[in-house]
This record gives sequence, structure tokens and C-alpha cells, in this order.
Amino acid sequence: MAGHEGKSHPDCINSSNPYHECSEYCYRKIAEAKAKLEEQASLTKPPAERTIHPDCINASNPYHECTDYCFKRIADAKDRIDRDAAAGTKVGDAGPSSSHQPDNTEGPSQHEQDDDEDGQKTKESDEDAENVNKDADTGYPQMTEKQKKLFELRLKMNEARKANQMAMVAEKKKMEAPTESRGISKQKWLEDRKKKIGKLLDSNGLDMKKAYMLDTQDMAETKYKKWEKDPAPQGWDVFNQKTLYNAYKKRTKNLEVDMEAYNKAKEADPEFYREASSLQYGKVGKVAEENIDKMVKELQDRDEKRKAFSRRRKFHEEKDIDSINDRNEHFNKKIERAFGKYTLEIKNNLERGTALPD
Repeated sequence: MAGHEGKSHPDCINSSNPYHECSEYCYRKIAEAKAKLEEQASLTKPPAERTIHPDCINASNPYHECTDYCFKRIADAKDRIDRDAAAGTKVGDAGPSSSHQPDNTEGPSQHEQDDDEDGQKTKESDEDAENVNKDADTGYPQMTEKQKKLFELRLKMNEARKANQMAMVAEKKKMEAPTESRGISKQKWLEDRKKKIGKLLDSNGLDMKKAYMLDTQDMAETKYKKWEKDPAPQGWDVFNQKTLYNAYKKRTKNLEVDMEAYNKAKEADPEFYREASSLQYGKVGKVAEENIDKMVKELQDRDEKRKAFSRRRKFHEEKDIDSINDRNEHFNKKIERAFGKYTLEIKNNLERGTALPD
């Protein structure tokens, strides 16, 4: 190890290796590293000669060099201060000449006016200094005119992008169906009803278990009818024999049957109820015209009732009104179902006001 001492440069990165011998490559790298360090040191040093105005707000910065923008700001600030000072002196000069009071009372009031004017001047000078600082901070002194315009355009683009996003979010919320508040209102109605019933029970000296004593006869009959009413069929129960038979009874409930004519026809025809082995099977029996008219009338009434039926639909108060009556509203819904997805973009552009004319 002793034989290798002195063959490696102390600034070499491999100088800790006892078997390393520096070559031309090592010396070149060491020289480049030293040159780079010197260059960085020269950049970090403050400039020896620079133009700086003592009234500039960046005068304490050793790397700042005043430009035309700085001198313009300083001149504007000085002009503003001079104008304010001139306006203050005019007010001070006009004070004594405009007073018509005696000499013994003029002294204290004049001192008070001078104090007020001095305080006003100091406030105005402070405000001017703050305005100068704000102008200097927001004036972009390090940018050229083109850079300033580009920066302002970017700010406007960002504002437009944010406004567009907010409009899209608001439009999406508007298109979504509002939440149904029926459950909340129903719960509130039940609570109010319980409170009302509780007050009536307290006034009559009854317990909550005897609330049925407050019901009238009509109310009780209505409750019993609701309890006795069978639930509506669901699923496959709609097509079973019991449901079809109940529907048949419901249809024939309002029909008038002439039992005498029925019995006469039954006695006149021994095969009134024909079987499959009957020779007259498939023949049409004689039916009175009145019965045919009754059947036709029942079918017509059923069709009219079916046309007049309409299930109750939810009504959204927050939805936009785009119709003049119920018929027009129904027509608009049909049009929206058929062509809504094709005209959605046009409709949104018209609502936002971004639609361009052809």
C-alpha cells in the first residue's frame, strides 16, 4: 500500500482506493469539476455593478436590478404623494380665511383642524404607500408585454374552464330526478295526527288504547272495509283461476238477468247444455237481440273504462315546466322518449346560451 501512495490525486473520487492510479481521464474530470464549481460560485455572487434606485421596494435584494418599470412606478408614486400634499396645503390655507369667528375662540378650533388635517394626511400617505406596494406586487415586473398578455389570456381561459365545469355540474343535478320526499311528509303527517289524537284523548280522559272510541260510525265502516278487502294479486297469481273468476264476477255484477226467459229457453231445448256426444254440438243457439245489445254495451263500457284509467304518477315540483296543459305535457313526454337522446346537446347549448347560429 505504501508503494501506491502519491499515484492518485486527492480530489479524485477513487482516491480512497489504495490500488487506484489516476490517469488522464481522472485529471480531466477533476478539472471539469473545478470549472463547474467556479462557475456556480460566480453565479451565486451578487453582481458587482448594478443599477438600483434607493426608493425601489426591491432595493434590499442584492440580485435585483432596476428597470424602466421600477423607475416608472417610483415616479408615479412620487407624483401621487406630491398631489396629495398639494391638496392638503390648499385645505390648510383655506381654513383660517374662511373662519369668521372672534380671535379668542379661533385658537383652539384652529389647533383641532390642524390635528385633523395632519391625521388625514398621514392616513392618505399610508394608503398611497399600500397602493404602490400592491401595484408593484401585481405588476409582473419580470415579464415582457407579450408575456403579460399571454399570462392574462391563460387566467381568462382558467376562469372560463371553471365556469364551464360549474355549469355542467349544475346541469347534471338539474337533469337528475329529485329525491322522493313522500316518506318524510307522511311521517310528519302521522306524528301530527298522533299529537292531535293525544290531545283529544287527554281532554276526554281516555287512554291511547281506547282511541277507537273517538271514531264515528262512518270512519269505523271505512276501516272495516279496508281490513276486509283482499290484497291485489301479484306475480303469477294474476293468471290463476281464482283471479279470473273474480274478474268475471266483477264484470257480470251489474248485468241484469231475466230468469223467466232463461227458464223458458231451458225447458224448450232439451239439449240446452250440450255435451261433446250431442249431435247438435257446435250449432249456435237462438239468442235474443236484447241480450246481444247488452253484451255489446258491456264491452263498450269496458273499453271506455280502460281508456279512462290512468295510474297515478309521481309529480316533481322542481322539474322545469315546458307545457301549457296536460295534453301538451303528455305529448312532450312522448317526444322526449323518442328524440330526447338525439337533441340533448342542442337543448343544453340553447339553455347555456352557447349555441352558434348557422
